Amino acid sequence: MLHSDKELAVLLAKVKTIAVVGAKDKPGQPVDKVGRYLIAAGFRVIPVHPKRTEVWGLAAYPTLNDIPEPVDLVDLFRAADACPAHAEEFLRLSSRPLCFWMQSGIVSAEARRILSGQLTAVCQPTADSQPVLVVEDRCLMVDHKNLLATGSVHA
Repeated sequence: MLHSDKELAVLLAKVKTIAVVGAKDKPGQPVDKVGRYLIAAGFRVIPVHPKRTEVWGLAAYPTLNDIPEPVDLVDLFRAADACPAHAEEFLRLSSRPLCFWMQSGIVSAEARRILSGQLTAVCQPTADSQPVLVVEDRCLMVDHKNLLATGSVHA
């Protein structure tokens, strides 16, 4: 899905806590670079990995549903074929995040379909809920740097 820079800047300004699915602190890996950037940028980062108990010196959780606190954005570093299962897991969270973000190179029509069906059926904006934004094939670090860290937003 395509989103304007302004729309993404508004979203990112609201985000405080990010779950990074597929988190690994292996130097040279894109997920490591992005995770470290997000931490340095002041986000509360929660690593999600099925086998690791710690990433970036932070407690890691095996699934999104194991995270003991609400998150604002779910950032996926997983192959596209794993994204639909994560979309379903996302919908089971007791406190629904604002965004399901698939990193650069990751596009999943099935995950988008799963989440967009919920947008119309369940996630209509009310006083206590907001629609879920689905972002595909974009780097959260690059967008944050371009839209917020530099202070310039282009329409």
